[in-house]
Amino acid sequence: MCLQKRELNTMELLQRVAALSGVPERDIGVSGLKDRNAVTRQWFSVGLAGRAEPDWRQLEAGGDVRVLECGRHLRKLRRGVHRANRFRLVLREVEGDRAALVERLQWVRAAGVPNYFGEQRFGNGGATLEQARRWIASGRRRVTRARRGLYFSALRACLFNELLALRVADGTWNSIVDGDVCCLQGSRSLFRCERADEELCRRAAAGDLHPGLPLWGTGGKEGYAEQARRLGQLLHHESAVCDFLEQAGLELAWRPARLLADDFCWQFCDDGALQLDFALGAGAYATALLAELVRYRVQA
Repeated sequence: MCLQKRELNTMELLQRVAALSGVPERDIGVSGLKDRNAVTRQWFSVGLAGRAEPDWRQLEAGGDVRVLECGRHLRKLRRGVHRANRFRLVLREVEGDRAALVERLQWVRAAGVPNYFGEQRFGNGGATLEQARRWIASGRRRVTRARRGLYFSALRACLFNELLALRVADGTWNSIVDGDVCCLQGSRSLFRCERADEELCRRAAAGDLHPGLPLWGTGGKEGYAEQARRLGQLLHHESAVCDFLEQAGLELAWRPARLLADDFCWQFCDDGALQLDFALGAGAYATALLAELVRYRVQA
């Protein structure tokens, strides 16, 4: 079913669905997590397995949830299986040089932005990342499976962001260099670039290819593992975290260093607000794009 929520995060809504349906949370599927501070829509799968279907409209009792659509399906939704997320952001009290902002908007549409993990990944004020570091120091005390997943995600995202910041600093976040793992735009396909020849550089400039950076783990093809080991030398101050993630058995994966928005457009409203409309692939953060345009604050 497709649900719309306001001032709820995905896990809070999932718990409501579980309570209403009598289905364990592990048998309820979502393909991604949505922010609390937004009006969001997403699909949930509920494994009823012979149970009577409840009246889903009861979810609307609090006024913060709407049931948009219901239907039958044979498969459980899995994390990350969706192709994209669509966004509509309205920025209010926009100050500054509008001409310069329009020029920046045009540049972001054409060139993309560094594909940072947003601050949401690290918890309120970085609390989840700090808890994850304390978890490592404690010798991996027992925590719930969900909490363990949050800790792993925050730690991997932190390492990725550090490596990406180095590529931004040397100006290569949007270009291919020798030895890079290359990610195809709009695809999960990867290949190793031994030498950044003219053709690969042209494709990167056109947005067809992006340099990849590791989501830390172990395994994978030897060429990819070799590149990860080389990049790991830049994370010597985080060697304990890298070792921890490897020992935990996380599989090495790759994420593009550059983010290109699809269908990116904007308009200035009569009240001076700026409306942005765009789509991003699964796992990308709208805040990463927003941070390249304005210094923003979220209203309480």
